[in-house]
Amino acid sequence: MRTFLLLGVLLMVPLANAAGDPAPQRDGRFLNQAQLPKDGVLKKLRIGLKYLFLRKPPNTRPTTPVSLQPMTRQQVLDAPDRSLWRLGHSTVLLKLRGRFFITDPVFAERASPVQWAGPQRFHAPPLGLDQLPPLAAVVLSHDHFDHLDEQAIRQLASRTGVFLAPLGVGELLISWGVAPAKVRQLDWWQESEVQGVRFIATPAQHFSGRGLLDSNRTLWASWVIIDQGVRVFFSGDTGYFNGFKLIGERFGPFDLTLVETGAYNLAWPDVHMQPEQSLQAHLDLRGRWMLPIHNGTFDLSTHGWQEPFERILALANQAQVRLSTPQMGERVSLDSPHAGQNWWQPRPVRQRSLKSERSVAAR
Repeated sequence: MRTFLLLGVLLMVPLANAAGDPAPQRDGRFLNQAQLPKDGVLKKLRIGLKYLFLRKPPNTRPTTPVSLQPMTRQQVLDAPDRSLWRLGHSTVLLKLRGRFFITDPVFAERASPVQWAGPQRFHAPPLGLDQLPPLAAVVLSHDHFDHLDEQAIRQLASRTGVFLAPLGVGELLISWGVAPAKVRQLDWWQESEVQGVRFIATPAQHFSGRGLLDSNRTLWASWVIIDQGVRVFFSGDTGYFNGFKLIGERFGPFDLTLVETGAYNLAWPDVHMQPEQSLQAHLDLRGRWMLPIHNGTFDLSTHGWQEPFERILALANQAQVRLSTPQMGERVSLDSPHAGQNWWQPRPVRQRSLKSERSVAAR
């Protein structure tokens, strides 16, 4: 995998190291910091077949249209600096220093290698791919289909300044038409600056692969985003691990944590988090506000589609953690986040109780 680092040097990519251990590797495949059970081809097939043919509970998908906040390109362009919009799943648009950045841009109808089968959207993106403003950077966490959308990348290739990706993921981007000079591939703890904003690739506990035979050939990562006095954490996909505490010690406290809270299952406890673990990750990171992501867009597990929101809301209220649950398309100020609404419920209401407004800072 040294070729990925060499590619960065050849392209004169400005990378720095944040004094941490690189991702472990063995036989051309990346590993997690902790030793996890191996997932072979047969296990992948079993999980895939079970997902396709298992009769799921009826509440895994909404029965009425999902409530969205309408938004336009002009509204985004006119919005104040340090704004954030959730567009769906783990796709978040940020405005920093007058520039735009987006995480894991997925606009496909299905999170699948084909568009005639696989997990289908609950809602259209509140802002279309063709309506996005010019992007300073696309920030990618890993190569799974619900985080890396080939057609979106192809369309964004000419409209984006830089693509920040974990090691190996950049090779896919280049094969899809992204100019090599735009691609920056980072190992864990490496950082790169884009338009004055710092991006640090930090560890996550997950896996990678877009087929049956390419498991862990590319790296996965979480991201720390620092713009002057504002610090944001983006989890990507991850199980709970002690890396959150280390990231919090090195880069916290965070003004906002974007933490995976959804598509969990007891069958894969090491690579996705239950809501209780998501909340603990936020506390480990020393976050002030938590915004749960990886939910509300695709049917990727067997829990009710509203369940992640209800569980994390109850947990946050109990722990007196400030939780932000904006509608898809609703603007959030990084300087002064707000609680949002229970928009996933039939009659959304503004969260007004003392606990619901998260009046006590995260500990």
